[in-house]
Amino acid sequence: MLVLGLFVGASVALAGSADIYSFSSEQASQRFVNLTKELRCLVCQNQSLADSDATLARDLRQKVYLMIQENKSDAEIREFLVSRYGQFILFSPPLMTSTLLLWGFPGLVLAGIIGGLLYFRRR
Repeated sequence: MLVLGLFVGASVALAGSADIYSFSSEQASQRFVNLTKELRCLVCQNQSLADSDATLARDLRQKVYLMIQENKSDAEIREFLVSRYGQFILFSPPLMTSTLLLWGFPGLVLAGIIGGLLYFRRR
């Protein structure tokens, strides 16, 4: 019985802290969900804005919501956040000279592993 009480109490506490936004359409709601999942929490770094409970993430979700309500496009919202916080806020930054190593690193590691295996196999 005590466990059930703790579970219900925790559920109520979590529900009370959740962000609740109302949208004029299902499309606007889906845009919000998609944007907050593809934007990185700058505090948590490995969580999206949608997943994070950090204060900054809540503030950024609120800003995204307001910009959607202002009929800003997804590109305008991303551009605003990138201009303010840098490319790091994007989980998938665009391919640019400054992000070339980021995009190429997995391939370099794979090539190194394959090269190392071939080298040691021939020895």
